[in-house]
Amino acid sequence: MTQQNTRRNFLKYSAAITSAITVMPYAAYADGHRGDKFENITINPISHASFVMTSPNGTIYVDPVGDAADYASFAEPDLVLITHHHGDHFKQETLNAIVSENTQMIVNPEVYAKLPAPMQAKARQLANGESTKMADIAVDAIPAYNTTKGREKFHPKGRDNGYIVSLDGQRIYISGDTEDIPDMRALKNIDIAFVCMNLPFTMDVKAAASAVAEFKPAHVYPYHYRGRDNGTQDPQEFADLVGAASDVKLGKWYG
Repeated sequence: MTQQNTRRNFLKYSAAITSAITVMPYAAYADGHRGDKFENITINPISHASFVMTSPNGTIYVDPVGDAADYASFAEPDLVLITHHHGDHFKQETLNAIVSENTQMIVNPEVYAKLPAPMQAKARQLANGESTKMADIAVDAIPAYNTTKGREKFHPKGRDNGYIVSLDGQRIYISGDTEDIPDMRALKNIDIAFVCMNLPFTMDVKAAASAVAEFKPAHVYPYHYRGRDNGTQDPQEFADLVGAASDVKLGKWYG
């Protein structure tokens, strides 16, 4: 082999290695978890209301609580979304462990007021109806509240957020804690939805399935379905009630 051919082969080999290193982080994190893939987006349930979305345009942690070790094998978050201040959605100790120098945050005003000043500097507060964009990720704050008499105290109207995240050409709806509200039923063109159902804090399985049958997301995860006393709702019943209206994904939210 001539010296010129040897050099040419070496350069090809080096380029291949460089290319592999360039794409390795996203591929490694995406393939290292048994999440569901929707084109370029991978959904990784963590627990209850916490999950991680990964895509080539960013890694998003939603309502991250619990042990920081649950997130250790994921890339650091580019964006953290927090719907409201309840302990199963907002935990400062977890945020202290997972929020990096480059992480940005979107929270509702109640959570923003509770963040320490250094973390407030990374955060944008969105009220119901407000929108923002961070790089290639657009976020709309959607109302999330209780409507049943006697339950308004859990999530009063105007305080807490759901979100619509527009990422990589897809629209993802995150309900947060809410009942079957008109704002949910009026949603359009949702590719992936996360719909809560537990009593007495949100809604039962029938209300959740009824709402989904109306706004018809392409794919839907029942989540946040364990409640107080006998408030746990059955995700399989939800899937049966939804039927052909949406593709129901039964993620592993509980051990």
